[in-house]
Amino acid sequence: MAKKEINKEEEAYVYVVKNPSYNDICLAAWDSVLYPGTPVVYETRFGLDLGFIVGPAPDENNTYVPGSTCVRGSCIHFGDVEEEYSEEQSISEKEVHQCEYCMGCQVTKEPRKVRVTGDVLFLDHLATPAEMAKYNENTLKEDDAIIVCREKIQKHGLKMKLITTHFLLGEPKVIFFFTADERVDFRDLVKDLVAVFRMRIELRQIGVRDESRLIGGLSVCGRDYCCHCITDKLEPVSIKMAKEQNLSLNSMKISGPCGRLLCCLAYEYDYYVEEKAAMPAEGSKIKLNHELYKVSEVNILSRRILLQGADGRVLYVPFDEVYYNDESQHWCVSQEWEDEIFSS
Repeated sequence: MAKKEINKEEEAYVYVVKNPSYNDICLAAWDSVLYPGTPVVYETRFGLDLGFIVGPAPDENNTYVPGSTCVRGSCIHFGDVEEEYSEEQSISEKEVHQCEYCMGCQVTKEPRKVRVTGDVLFLDHLATPAEMAKYNENTLKEDDAIIVCREKIQKHGLKMKLITTHFLLGEPKVIFFFTADERVDFRDLVKDLVAVFRMRIELRQIGVRDESRLIGGLSVCGRDYCCHCITDKLEPVSIKMAKEQNLSLNSMKISGPCGRLLCCLAYEYDYYVEEKAAMPAEGSKIKLNHELYKVSEVNILSRRILLQGADGRVLYVPFDEVYYNDESQHWCVSQEWEDEIFSS
């Protein structure tokens, strides 16, 4: 079937499509309503392959802005527990948390037509029963292909680690994903694999973070890897992000199973930067009761500033009581709070 070209002026339903084999996520358009779990065939970076509809594309007017302080609960029952119950209900029922009855943390949106813009492709077609049968057959063949490929790797003595393999749906092609510390000459390996599988062979070297993204697993928080279940885009993460959030700089505590810094370090980084920009920097001085106090810590979570005097005295000042005096060009504490502390 010929691939449909997108007319950027036309309207269509836009969906998030995920390929479970190598965990790619993209936006794709279609001219009718589709629901989560629908199998579709679309053009991937490796060729025509099968994917599944995750849901409608995010609304442009309801996207997250980095650094936004507008925090909303994602649960459909987010709110005061007491408001969910009437006085006639028993105390035992009140003790049960509202999330016990929660049917899901996201309200399912009905797809609607939007003007197609940006990097959006058009689905090739909906998967047929025959294609689904072939997909299931390929999935079973992939386990055997991994065993064969590992035997060939050992035979040639190559220093590479095979991660996973995938048979493409749209053409006779098998892709082997592997990691290696250095460049690998796998020309002889490819010849052996072609002789076994009698189809096009592609070997792709990936990094350790991509390995976690492909195979998935449980992270230190007890949930699935963010790179596997939330997004396929691996954003750069630096040690500066951990410092900005006053986290431990012990690499064992802030690294994921892949051995690299946790992806979630980047989630709140912009918020910390914006909040700290509105507060005095650590090491600056604030005058209180005719004495200078040093700002030792700016705690974003507790929204308090730790001040330390020359005599060792420690004061915790709420963010709301700290302001910048434009006339004196110094950070100050409200007179009401100062009088209350030093009068006691």
